[in-house]
Amino acid sequence: MDRLQLLLADDDEDDCLFFKEALGELTLASQLTTVYNGEQLMQLLAKTTEKLPDVLFLDLNMPRKSGYECLSEIKSDPKLKQLPVIILSTSFEQAEVDRLCANGAQLCIRKPAEYSQLKGLIQQALTLLTQDSQPTTHTE
Repeated sequence: MDRLQLLLADDDEDDCLFFKEALGELTLASQLTTVYNGEQLMQLLAKTTEKLPDVLFLDLNMPRKSGYECLSEIKSDPKLKQLPVIILSTSFEQAEVDRLCANGAQLCIRKPAEYSQLKGLIQQALTLLTQDSQPTTHTE
């Protein structure tokens, strides 16, 4: 299997660093690209002419363009709508999770406070995505 091409869109540099470190400790072969706001994300995806990333980890609360707006644009673009999107956020209400999944998110993950939990959640999310593409909710 080729290395997984992962894209992380999150404006919190500490969260990005934790994500990168956690990913590096997993046994999965992957390459991570990071953008820090929704505008950067959409510009990068617009320029992608070859293969889309295998998965996008998307923070909801970002400057310039929110994760909600990005998800909506991605899922309404014929070129991008196949891109699996995993939502990362500090808080979720069930109604919000349902709405995000209805709008095309594959998975919704609450950002954990503990680094060790983050590593486990990334592993679980990538395992789920490689096995199955049904929308799922994980709110631990």
